[in-house]
Amino acid sequence: MCENNRAAAAFDRAAAFLPRNLRLMTEVLGDDIKSAAEEIRLRCGMPLTVSTLSGEVPLGRTAVTSEDIETLLEISTGASVYAREETVKRGYVTVRGGHRIGVCGTAVVKGGEIANLRELSSAAVRIAREHRGAANEIFDQTAEESLVIIAPPGIGKTSLLRDLVRLTSDSGQRVSLADERGEVAACVSGRAQMDVGQNTDILTGAPKAQSALMLLKTMNPKVLAMDEITSPEDVRAILAAANCGVRIFATAHAGNVKEFKCRRVYAPLINAGVFDAAVTISIEKGSRVYRREKLC
Repeated sequence: MCENNRAAAAFDRAAAFLPRNLRLMTEVLGDDIKSAAEEIRLRCGMPLTVSTLSGEVPLGRTAVTSEDIETLLEISTGASVYAREETVKRGYVTVRGGHRIGVCGTAVVKGGEIANLRELSSAAVRIAREHRGAANEIFDQTAEESLVIIAPPGIGKTSLLRDLVRLTSDSGQRVSLADERGEVAACVSGRAQMDVGQNTDILTGAPKAQSALMLLKTMNPKVLAMDEITSPEDVRAILAAANCGVRIFATAHAGNVKEFKCRRVYAPLINAGVFDAAVTISIEKGSRVYRREKLC
């Protein structure tokens, strides 16, 4: 199966969670649009759209309803009331195949935390794909380095991280993966649905910082990988791992290296020289371009 066909097949698997009336609208799309799609977007009162790197493509004029979003949640959670409550509390659910469904609505706040969402207004189905070989050149350049992958949201940081973990793991190094949202490995019943290598240990579902510290204590990794450094807690966990001599693979939201260095939350990592190099991702002429830049 060629790359475009595999990408289109991933789209179809993600679209299978849509209500039937919306799923039928996606079935008429050509493989070119399916393979380019990053997300399927549902917004109450607006047409269903497919999001690509070039923008959002509306599918017809039929407006999405709140019932459509409720049906999407029912399908994705297997009609489990408990699973639905947990999903809307967190704002997302990771489903079979590694696809992530995020939801928005009116928040019900209790004790300063979101306890529920009501009046659901929109949903985004993030299409999970393996980009095998994406990290080949980066892997050949990394040697024993710690790396941070930098890009704006939705450009492919997670896909590049996954492939880097796979290559590192299959080279014989023990990798521990703190997979909080299940987007990197997409574990179901303890088994990774995405190829993250034969020597990778995965802890999913728990906050990244807690997962990282647990993995350090229990799995004796040579490399610790985590997606999306977002909080001081994440930073402290990475510093703890680096102080134990563990290599780090991580991703961070920033447009470029200069912007990354200006973000206050990342300052302790930069000051401690945790990362040897950064890999930036940009879109040029419709394709992803990866560039490696030394940080130390």
